[in-house]
Amino acid sequence: MGSHPFVTEYLRLGLAFDRLESGFVDAYTGDPALRREVENAAAPEPADLVRRAIDLRAALPDAGLGPQRTEFLDAHLIAMECSARKFAGEEIGFVDEVRAYFDVDIAPGDPDDYREAHRLMDEVLGGDGPLAERVAAHRRGDEIPPERLPECVEAFSSALRERVRARYPLPDHEHVSYEVVGDKPWSGFNYYLGNYRSTVAINSDLKQHMAHLPALIAHESYPGHHTEHCRKEAGLVAAGEDEQTLFLVNTPQCLMAEGLADLALQSIVGPGWGAWAQEIYADLGLRFDGERAERLSAASAKLLSVRQDAALLLHDKHRGHDEVAQFLQRWSLATPERARQSLRFLSSPLWRAYISTYVEGYRLLGGWLDGAVDAQDRVQRFGRLLDEPLTPGAIRRLLDDGATARVGQ
Repeated sequence: MGSHPFVTEYLRLGLAFDRLESGFVDAYTGDPALRREVENAAAPEPADLVRRAIDLRAALPDAGLGPQRTEFLDAHLIAMECSARKFAGEEIGFVDEVRAYFDVDIAPGDPDDYREAHRLMDEVLGGDGPLAERVAAHRRGDEIPPERLPECVEAFSSALRERVRARYPLPDHEHVSYEVVGDKPWSGFNYYLGNYRSTVAINSDLKQHMAHLPALIAHESYPGHHTEHCRKEAGLVAAGEDEQTLFLVNTPQCLMAEGLADLALQSIVGPGWGAWAQEIYADLGLRFDGERAERLSAASAKLLSVRQDAALLLHDKHRGHDEVAQFLQRWSLATPERARQSLRFLSSPLWRAYISTYVEGYRLLGGWLDGAVDAQDRVQRFGRLLDEPLTPGAIRRLLDDGATARVGQ
């Protein structure tokens, strides 16, 4: 069964962006002949991609693709048009850029929330001296010895995979392989290869911590990115929705995927994940205070917006790197090295807006999941995120519908 002609043009347009910036196509699992055709053609002019995105969007209502697919493609063509305009050298304000890419409006967070997070973290850690120093000391004590990292990764991957396969069935031959890499602006990255296989790269430049590793594996693999890719390939792509074979950077897809992945651990393990992780570490002969880690994680939750605030300072207020690094150190209690690593990510032309996918994705999807009437409803809602081509706009409507239903009761 061939692609719908409209979808083929959408894929052709999306694949062309990789000719302008390698890595813009995060994953493509569709017809390899189409990718070869785009790779062998002359490099596209950004202005031509702008025009093609506008023309495709104008033709979309008459493509006969059904409301959910139409909404998905419309949101993605808006994002692609903005990316093409950026490549063409157009000046676009940072807030407008984020709105076009991810279908969300962003604003600075509240420093009072950050102060409250610091107060709660202070309670959990106890002791004397500046909070940032105590946090740094705690994190040093929580570091995974580099030579133990591979076995820790495998242990959590196996434990999470078992839980996910029981709740959200996966194809028998799905597989994740892990590799340790360096000199990257991120801590972990999922490369989805198609046919239910992923390679997950973990950055060796950043110390990996016992408290963070379960969330990292849940995020990248089970039930995060790898699981979502597998479920959509087995469901949507198998049903002929070939637009789901393409995963582009700086699109609403990213906000949905990162929000889902950041909610993955609490969705599959939930409260008590600390004690659960403590047992796994104990089996490996590593000491880990799971309850304390969970309390510290909950205390720091109000720091969610700090990194987005840093991006706004950098790109909207045009503040210098030193000032933004100081801001990160003050509020996120990051070490100077970690703050500079965050700045590297925030300064990348390709990734500069991407921080909003984590902040706003977590907030939007978390709000919808938290509105579940019971545990089973929450499981089903997370399943919809894994299986359906939902957009931020669709989630906002579901939230509005839920609020209306509550008012009407």
